[in-house]
Amino acid sequence: MINAEKIIAIVGPDSAPIKRMVQGAKEGGTAIDATQGRKTKAVLVMENGSVVLSALTPETLSGRAGVLPETAEDR
Repeated sequence: MINAEKIIAIVGPDSAPIKRMVQGAKEGGTAIDATQGRKTKAVLVMENGSVVLSALTPETLSGRAGVLPETAEDR
């Protein structure tokens, strides 16, 4: 478990900048792999600079954290 209040961002792992960030975190020892051997579907960026890799989708994680993405109706 992680503290939902410490999450800065929940993003997909597919873009080049996120891939570089994850690689840097792995090299620096600040990556936490919570995928249990499954494919990474989301990357959580934490306040302390660590990166958490998750096998759950960003939508699922944001719902569980109680931080649903903003929709056009919310604006």
